[in-house]
Amino acid sequence: MRISFERTGGFAGITKKTTVDTDTLPPNEANTLPQLVEAADLFRLPEHITSPNSQSDRFQYKLTVEDNGKQHTVTVGEAALPGTLRPLIEWLQNIPQKS
Repeated sequence: MRISFERTGGFAGITKKTTVDTDTLPPNEANTLPQLVEAADLFRLPEHITSPNSQSDRFQYKLTVEDNGKQHTVTVGEAALPGTLRPLIEWLQNIPQKS
């Protein structure tokens, strides 16, 4: 499983990009990632999730998941972030950068 994660926006407007591949993660993290993707039901989420109350200086997240020949991209604003997706977003933001 491979996830490309991009966070844009926020007060400073800094973009953060990360790509995570279970083949290159330590075993405990490689097991956690698919569990978080499944708990978020990511492959069933719409491609765009927006909030009716758009707010400036909020983050926007874009996730592209590739797994077993399937690929799905979800773009979601921070204000519209589904609770099921939050643990995955937090995990991706906290994973050490491997450049």
